[in-house]
Amino acid sequence: MKTVRLTMAQAALRFLDSQYVEYDGREIKFVEGVFGIFGHGVVVGLGEALAAGNSSLRFYQAKNEQGAGHAAVGFAKQNNRLKMMAVCSSIGPGALNMVNAAATATANHIPALFLPSDAFACRQPDPVLQQIEIPVDYTNTASDSFRAVSRYWDRVHRPEQLMTAFINAFRVLADPAETGAVTISLPQDVQGEAYEYPEEFLAKRVHHIERRIPTGGQIDRAAAMLRAAKKPLVICGGGVRYSCAGKALEAFCQNFHIPFAETQGGKGTVLWDNPYNLSGIGNTGSLAANKLAKEADLIIGAGTRLGDFTTCSKWLFQNPDCAILGINAASFDAYKMNAEPVIADAKLTLEALTRAVSGYKSQWGDRIRTVKEEWNAEVDRLYGEDASPAPDGKPLLSQARVLGELNDRLLPKDTIVVSGSGSIPSDMQRVWRVRTADTYHMEYAFSCMGYEVAAALGTKIAFPDREVVAIVGDGAYTMLHSELLTAVQEGKKIIVVVLDNAGFHCIDNLQGSQGIDHFGNEWKTRDKVGRLAGASVQVDYAKNGESWGALGLRARTPEELASAVREALASAGPVVIDVKTSAKTMTGGYENWWRVGTAQVSVNPEVEKAAKAMAAEAARARQF
Repeated sequence: MKTVRLTMAQAALRFLDSQYVEYDGREIKFVEGVFGIFGHGVVVGLGEALAAGNSSLRFYQAKNEQGAGHAAVGFAKQNNRLKMMAVCSSIGPGALNMVNAAATATANHIPALFLPSDAFACRQPDPVLQQIEIPVDYTNTASDSFRAVSRYWDRVHRPEQLMTAFINAFRVLADPAETGAVTISLPQDVQGEAYEYPEEFLAKRVHHIERRIPTGGQIDRAAAMLRAAKKPLVICGGGVRYSCAGKALEAFCQNFHIPFAETQGGKGTVLWDNPYNLSGIGNTGSLAANKLAKEADLIIGAGTRLGDFTTCSKWLFQNPDCAILGINAASFDAYKMNAEPVIADAKLTLEALTRAVSGYKSQWGDRIRTVKEEWNAEVDRLYGEDASPAPDGKPLLSQARVLGELNDRLLPKDTIVVSGSGSIPSDMQRVWRVRTADTYHMEYAFSCMGYEVAAALGTKIAFPDREVVAIVGDGAYTMLHSELLTAVQEGKKIIVVVLDNAGFHCIDNLQGSQGIDHFGNEWKTRDKVGRLAGASVQVDYAKNGESWGALGLRARTPEELASAVREALASAGPVVIDVKTSAKTMTGGYENWWRVGTAQVSVNPEVEKAAKAMAAEAARARQF
């Protein structure tokens, strides 16, 4: 067997650079590059290999390790999981900063390879700088923190272990059902150790992403459930998007007169004006979708993991005769809520069901059209809301109006919009009208604050010729926006629209809904009695953007917003638009419910009242 002498880090890069995927006959280079920050644990190992330039992998210098991970996730998500990035860090703090990003990848089933450095395998200099020592388990280091959030985890104690570690890593990364964060911990001394690696290990490797074919039995059982249903409803999840099943879903719904609603992951697979598209469902869903979901006697969950926001904490499907059919490549998700599982590809399953069932029409009749028209009128109303006065007497935009201006009037229809936390995803799932497929980019499985700006950078790297707009609240922007500097450095134009309502008002709304007085969520100074109830803290986010090297713009009225967006679209580089919005101007709930752990005993009678109401609604929800 021919070999080549390389350090473990050099072999790792050679291997990564040789990975391809094949999907529906297309061969695609799988690993595009590496995001990271060099510290002492990585700079002379993996950093040396990157500096040598012996691979086509481009290194992106991040400014925060969590941001690096989010950028990698955003890149892979926008590429429908057919391209990905690796992310590297030093040991200790640098590694731990990536844990949130790894969890985000795993929750969303997005491939991302995390390569945290680790303490010395030889242990000679221990405790090395930034090493965590656990006296009862010396093998437990900071990198072990990734175990809980990774789909596969390994540590390379010897250079030859890289081979089995990386082969298993890509077994998971290229599997639609299993993919997510993969963590391979790299001790800093082992990164520089040499080994005679077989050329076979370093050769081009093609991972064939196979569509899992539904069995005849699965289709027969699913077809029987459909024929027995009077009012079926499809939930379009992320699996529909990733399997490129949009056309199959459209044909299925049109053929059988079945409405469908969208999860955050599935939204935008089919355009908003499709007559069967009822927009978002569940806790952040539309009135149209939630009305019909309560009446449905069959829920067809296509590529969805049926999270609590989608099902209103298992409360939404109120028809006592409602059955659930779970179509999912991942058996873990196909079985959710006691569903009849079809463990298969969404596209192939919808196509097979369409062929298997003939002469069937649902009994929804004209209800689909009427609830959709009712919802469209409500969205038009929200999009046209007037600005409201602020305490200083100047006008402020409503959050819904900003989304309407951006969506209906100001952004090109093929703009990719990115968001991920706070109240903005709730509003966008309900009211954003997707006019070009796959332009709605929302991270809501983990809802990780700080995803937005970094993921917009990853999305722009994935699609450099598209406009990419991150719509982010002031809370999430403040939490993590450091990759704005990376966007400036790389010359990647992203437009960041900051909706500033001076606080964490999404959570403040939840707090108020459970009888709790405003506490700790509004951005206010301390008052005379020491509570955070004084004057609102004023921040100029446009000036903050300018400090990073971006163009900073401001807006408080529809006219100012239109002017700012026009200037941003004409700009050659990154832009931050600071939009002052009124608090409490998000969209409301539409026949939804969400279970939270409200205090059953409190000095505040409104809290106890809310807890009783919560218990009463929980009794109406399905138990599993």
